[in-house]
Amino acid sequence: MNIRESWALIRGHGFLSSVGVLVGGTGFAAVISAVMLPVLTRLYTPHDFSLLAVLTAMISIISVVACLRFDIAIPIPEQDNEAANILALAVVSVFAVVIVLSGVLLAVPAIVLARFSEPSLGSYLWIVPVGVAAVAITSALQYWLVRKKDFHAIARNRIAQASAAAATQLSLGGLNGMALGLVLGPTVGSSAACAGLAYRITRTEKSLFKRVSWRQMRSAFSVYHRFPKYSALEALSNSAGIQLPIIMIAALAHGPEAGFLSLAMFVIQAPMGLLGTAIGQVFLSRAPQEHRLGRLDVFIIGILGGLLKVGVGPLIFGGLLAPSLFTKVFGEDWHRAGILMAWMTPWFVMQFLASPVSTALHVVNRQRAALLLQLFGLVTRVAAVYGASLFAVGAISEAYAISGFVFYSVYFLVILNAVGVSASGVFGELRRAAPALAVWTGTGLLLWVAEPIALIESWMR
Repeated sequence: MNIRESWALIRGHGFLSSVGVLVGGTGFAAVISAVMLPVLTRLYTPHDFSLLAVLTAMISIISVVACLRFDIAIPIPEQDNEAANILALAVVSVFAVVIVLSGVLLAVPAIVLARFSEPSLGSYLWIVPVGVAAVAITSALQYWLVRKKDFHAIARNRIAQASAAAATQLSLGGLNGMALGLVLGPTVGSSAACAGLAYRITRTEKSLFKRVSWRQMRSAFSVYHRFPKYSALEALSNSAGIQLPIIMIAALAHGPEAGFLSLAMFVIQAPMGLLGTAIGQVFLSRAPQEHRLGRLDVFIIGILGGLLKVGVGPLIFGGLLAPSLFTKVFGEDWHRAGILMAWMTPWFVMQFLASPVSTALHVVNRQRAALLLQLFGLVTRVAAVYGASLFAVGAISEAYAISGFVFYSVYFLVILNAVGVSASGVFGELRRAAPALAVWTGTGLLLWVAEPIALIESWMR
């Protein structure tokens, strides 16, 4: 099948329209967050953002496996009844994980919390189990809507989630010098999203979920046991590989380094969230069918072509200008965050290409390979951060950025090899995207060079 046919395949079956709906909803939600961010960086301090980074990292590490990965299995069965029992398995798993987590947090000794530069961390730990439950159940419910291809509902839900989070952070901003509003906002947003999705699904699928039973849940578990066995540890390794170094940086680095890192990651992830997550969800809704038809490799080539043309250029452009723009947009205190975004740009370019199609490893039943990859990523990034803390603590975040690039480059190559994507197909798409990439990169370099020249001219006056 040639490239023209692969593009026709991408356009067919409403793939582009589905992505457009999700991008629209995610984009509007991202606009809400982006508009609020310059206000929040003036209401809250870098130390407050460091506290947010630690709590968010804890929630992210645990929530991704709280469903035992039954959530990503929801779109796969042909029968809705089987999928409903998988959803029930996911929700039951979340409650079990949250109960265990609450007990662990209550037992955390004060000496562990004292390692962090944020003395108020202990008083906010109660947010973690609440956030884990809200994020994990929301994920499971969204995958049900992915199965139903109800992307409009997902888009509206994301807007509501961003609005609730922003309203909380703004209304409680600077309350008696506390970080409460900043750290509570994301959990309030996730809880609102969870409640909205639960109401919609139970109202529209009431008769179906009445047929959920423990016997059928056990039957579904026996069929999809590979997901908690392999994919749960894979997802935990992936999330821990990203988030655990942030917790380590908060404990090992000087000052609010984790706060600077969290702001840089939030800004650079905005375009990825706009396109990457939307494409990934729509990809999963189509990938099993394309695999059964023997067209998964061509399907992935077409998606990579779109990612190269639309998303990689803006990431490079933003990375080149970040050091100067961060000071102007977020205030003088945040220059360090701009430098870190520039360092992280190669990492996030590779993540932007790999993440949307990463579930292909599960579709082709390569869970073990996916698990080994994520373990490699966890070890690589944790080792980089720990090594930097011993020998170059001032460059600890830069070491984290380099390790992220190494991991996602390997991850990308493994996905292509597992699915059988040809190198010629990838290079063909890269060649077609080259003009757009050249424009973005060239413009960014010109503005990057012009900045110090304008500064010198102002001094000479």
